[in-house]
Amino acid sequence: MSPDKKLIYMANQIGKFFEAQKHADPAKGIADHLAHFWDPRMRAKIISHLEHGGAGLDPDVKDAIRLLAATDFSRPEPSAATAR
Repeated sequence: MSPDKKLIYMANQIGKFFEAQKHADPAKGIADHLAHFWDPRMRAKIISHLEHGGAGLDPDVKDAIRLLAATDFSRPEPSAATAR
């Protein structure tokens, strides 16, 4: 499995956890998890993946990455594609 596919898989697994927990706001929970437990390089890669279409990411995970991109100060400003 390529590193990018591994990140997609990991992000979706985190999303499934929050979905199963019936979290009130799964996107926020996922974003918080990524912000606290993922290395800045991992966050940058998954944000970049979303900016290039986000293939393979579940909907709640995409929303979470948009939230993450808006608050991740280790990256430059999010692009217009992320701000949707």
